[in-house]
Amino acid sequence: MWRTYRRAVGVSAVGALSLLLPAGLAARGVFDSKPLRQERFAVLAQPVGRSDWKLLVLEQIKQRPLCWTARADGLMDPTLNTFNFAGICSRYLDSNGYSLRSGGEDLGTRYRLSLRQKGSTLELQAGHGGSTTPVTIGRAVIPARDRNGFVRLRLDDGWRLERRVYRGRTLSHVYFAHPDPMNRLLARAAGGDSGDSFARLGAPTTPSAPPRLASRGTLSPGQPIRLEVIPYGR
Repeated sequence: MWRTYRRAVGVSAVGALSLLLPAGLAARGVFDSKPLRQERFAVLAQPVGRSDWKLLVLEQIKQRPLCWTARADGLMDPTLNTFNFAGICSRYLDSNGYSLRSGGEDLGTRYRLSLRQKGSTLELQAGHGGSTTPVTIGRAVIPARDRNGFVRLRLDDGWRLERRVYRGRTLSHVYFAHPDPMNRLLARAAGGDSGDSFARLGAPTTPSAPPRLASRGTLSPGQPIRLEVIPYGR
């Protein structure tokens, strides 16, 4: 019992530490991540009401019974609801269970995951209040809308599910992770990895070459040398 109590306290301390530390330090100095077997997971969209969607991730821990099965109409049946799935399936239902990670940095406190429907297409996007262009993580064609049938999303190229790690200890939290930093992903979403896109995002630009002075050999004796006046702060 005492060992269980200490384990619970340790997990709580990790969560509290991530809240107290500055965002950059908490992201890079506290948590790491490790790869997962992608075939053991399903990223699903659950219909809510008449038009909304809820994101959830299911994990198949043991081979049987199945935690989800495909239906003939293209939707997914969450079969874990029909049996006691403890130790067989895991569910990740909100930001406590999953978050965003990009370029080795935790972005869960700055970027929000949401589902957006565009006609018959459903997209999983990451964005924040100051971002005009969200980053698309995954998508799916909606075969039908059925409150008992979930839509399975496929992650875009480069995106993978990873597990949060704290000082070598594997935690249950799952990341939607991409190896590239977020500024590069935002540039792509805005229209490509152009130099102008990176300049707008504050990336360093190549300094221009200094002005070339006229050669002494081209000047007449006694002719003054003209120097370009560079304003202060240029």
